[in-house]
Amino acid sequence: MKNEIRMGMVSAIKEASWGRRLLWLALVLVGLLVLIQLVPYGRDHANPPVQAQAKIANPEVQKLWDKSCADCHSNLTTWPWYSNVAPMSWLVQNHVDEGRTKMNLSEWQTMPQPDIGEVRGQIDSGEMPPWNYSLIHGGLSAQDKKVLIAGLTATYRRDPPGSISRGD
Repeated sequence: MKNEIRMGMVSAIKEASWGRRLLWLALVLVGLLVLIQLVPYGRDHANPPVQAQAKIANPEVQKLWDKSCADCHSNLTTWPWYSNVAPMSWLVQNHVDEGRTKMNLSEWQTMPQPDIGEVRGQIDSGEMPPWNYSLIHGGLSAQDKKVLIAGLTATYRRDPPGSISRGD
């Protein structure tokens, strides 16, 4: 009987210590989340002025562009609420910074743009839009990809960029 009581007490102590461990872990994680909010990167949210916007003639293509591309590839980024909370703010800021340097329809004539073949390949392969962006904002169907590629090809033909960059 004493042995059973002792075993029950040991089990209760072990359970309590796991509970305490989980509580400490939760407190440490919350503390880290609060602490990383002090890192200044990721909340700048600058939308530089539009220099020379490419003209997408087809409204359906413009809608697809706005939904799947414009947040990272233009100076007209819509900054969602989670772009103010680290570490998501870091990821969003990085995507926008990188996207604007690769292709920016708001600086169509003032910075080198990728060749339309590269753009077509990235959309066709599913590399663009990135999976994590599509997860939140919705992806492109096969038909959407065809419409977007055809529309961007027409834009390149009708309103060519100031210069074409040579791939990385």
